[in-house]
Amino acid sequence: MHVWNTLARYVAVLGAALAAGSVAAQTPAYVTTRKIEHVDDYHGTKVADPYRWLEDETSTETEKWIEAQNATTFPYLERIPYRAALLKRVTELNDYERYSAPSRKGPYLFYFRNSGLQNQSVLYIQKGLDGAAEVLLDPNSWSDDGTVQLSAFEASKDAAYAVYGLSRSGSDWQQYKVMELATKRTLDDTIDWVKVSNVAWQGKGFYYSRYPEPPEGHEKASINENHQVFFHALGTKQAADKLVYEDAANGQRFHVVYTTEDERFAILEVSERGKGKDGNALFVRDLAKPDGKFAPLVPEITNDTFNVLDNVGDKMLVATNHGAPNWRIVLIDPAKPEEPNWRTAVAERAEPIDSAHTAGGKLFVSYLKDVATHAYVFSLDGKPENEIALPGPGTAGGFDGPRDATFVFYSFNSLSVPVTIYRYDIAARTSTVFRAPKVPSYDAAAFETKQVFYPSKDGTRIPMFLVYRKGLKLDGNNPTMLYAYGGFNVVLSPTFSAARIALLEQGVVYASANLRGGGEYGESWHRQGIKLEKQNVFDDFIAAAEWLIAQKYTSSAKLAIMGGSNGGLLVGAVMNQRPELFRVAIPQVGVMDMLRFHKFTIGWNWIADYGSSDDPAEFKALYAYSPLHNIKAGVKYPATLITTADHDDRVVPAHSFKYAATLQSLASRENPVLIRIETKSGHGASSLTKQLETTADIYAFTMFNLGVTPTLPR
Repeated sequence: MHVWNTLARYVAVLGAALAAGSVAAQTPAYVTTRKIEHVDDYHGTKVADPYRWLEDETSTETEKWIEAQNATTFPYLERIPYRAALLKRVTELNDYERYSAPSRKGPYLFYFRNSGLQNQSVLYIQKGLDGAAEVLLDPNSWSDDGTVQLSAFEASKDAAYAVYGLSRSGSDWQQYKVMELATKRTLDDTIDWVKVSNVAWQGKGFYYSRYPEPPEGHEKASINENHQVFFHALGTKQAADKLVYEDAANGQRFHVVYTTEDERFAILEVSERGKGKDGNALFVRDLAKPDGKFAPLVPEITNDTFNVLDNVGDKMLVATNHGAPNWRIVLIDPAKPEEPNWRTAVAERAEPIDSAHTAGGKLFVSYLKDVATHAYVFSLDGKPENEIALPGPGTAGGFDGPRDATFVFYSFNSLSVPVTIYRYDIAARTSTVFRAPKVPSYDAAAFETKQVFYPSKDGTRIPMFLVYRKGLKLDGNNPTMLYAYGGFNVVLSPTFSAARIALLEQGVVYASANLRGGGEYGESWHRQGIKLEKQNVFDDFIAAAEWLIAQKYTSSAKLAIMGGSNGGLLVGAVMNQRPELFRVAIPQVGVMDMLRFHKFTIGWNWIADYGSSDDPAEFKALYAYSPLHNIKAGVKYPATLITTADHDDRVVPAHSFKYAATLQSLASRENPVLIRIETKSGHGASSLTKQLETTADIYAFTMFNLGVTPTLPR
């Protein structure tokens, strides 16, 4: 269940050399960004957009601007005296063997393994628990720089074939290939223009979702509309694929197909977030009937979400937040799909459901209690059987498998515990460690992890996790990194990061706040942080900073904030609203232009969370906090390192480009404002090398501007 990487310069690169070890580094001379006269009228409000030309990231002028910005940023970073040593340390900490939880299909187990510093994890296959492990797919061999990723993998029911997906340079676009598992031979079948898709097998073929191919020579054309479902028969060309479903009249809808494990039913999930609806409709097709049509199970798209877990005979087992903000699980008969006929299998409770899966004839349901996972086993008709004892407060996931499974795998980790794989015996109701990692030079006992609660501006109780070196003195002088997300029903779980140890061992406090807008306390928590209520998210984050200062963990002079994507928007908004509260700000791949985000790629998909500037009331709310539009001239903003990537086709880099140009133009010159633009990478790092380099640069910039001189081996 889904509850829903030669330089042209306009000016001199650096005004002066950075003094080694100096905290008050001189601000570099910024790129002079050309302004144009462009004004938009939003419901009678005139809004200037002088850097509109930066939205075309492929133009020669924009490419020169990118080169010039990097020619400013990287020399600044290079002159931080411990930058290289910090990268070495971050790399050392990540050099350990890592595994994913195995999945099973037919006689095979599939899992990912990374030997330590491989750019991409390798997919392995083995027969049963005792079989010899063999490499099935090694993405590291697909490119010289390791930026081609394995983006999807799904074996057929009989485990004779598998579909695997490739993503290049961090793009959301995928290409599908087909492999014969017994021989490990990749077939000629090739599927292009795939995005927002599942692989749903039915016999000797599969359903998938894609967009129409753009006209020749127009690869940058707007093709993110008219999402179509096709069926591909093995051994045929894509041109011969059968169109199963499309709705060209509603071009911004997503259409994704799933099949039940027995392949009797195909489930069509339809959503339309571009019109502000947060939920989905469901349609069911009985594949046992030759002329079966997709019949409505849930006919209308509303703000309620429905996820089919599997079929129980001829009925659908569905997880939903309809009438249950914390979720429930119901049985729906496709022959009588009206709500009065639904039967509740697992009722809503005080804690929200985080995930649900079927395996071994059981129903595995995970709940969140103050953000920590609690896992339970039910019979398929909803009778409670037992709780699965987890190692402690933290994050667990997995618990899925085929119907004949006698055991399932799950992973567990926390802020201080690395990802450990467990095997759960269904009959014995016991868990055993299957694989435990060994992180180099890491002593978990040297650090303390705790959860605290603090009041937001309106009194709402907000949870926050802290991790820091034992023996911390609450003297208000500890360098602190505050991280959050706060949106899209995403749960910011307490998870482990080996790279983060490089901060913790230098005395940095790491704080992770669980703001409204996420899914930590169910749908009501989510809805308190969206659209006209979005300011609650910023208030929650500001209150976290104020609490850390009031409790003497840190001070404004020692406080850094960081967030990515929606979290990048968060950082941009709060540093506009309270610039004096923070010393360092790291907005990563952020949504910064809240008036035009829906104009780029599939940005319209976020209207369900943000609202739209096309609506007068929502425009007013968006304009009030949009990071790009609330920068004030002459204000002393925190030392800021903006990060983005040239192949980010989710949150396009124009957001960060326009934001950086505006902040550099208007902010006072007391603190640096830099933008780091990665190449051949996307919304997330396209390789481990790029990930570690970016992380080390963020840590170096943060420490340098917080006045931390780390003790690191040269």
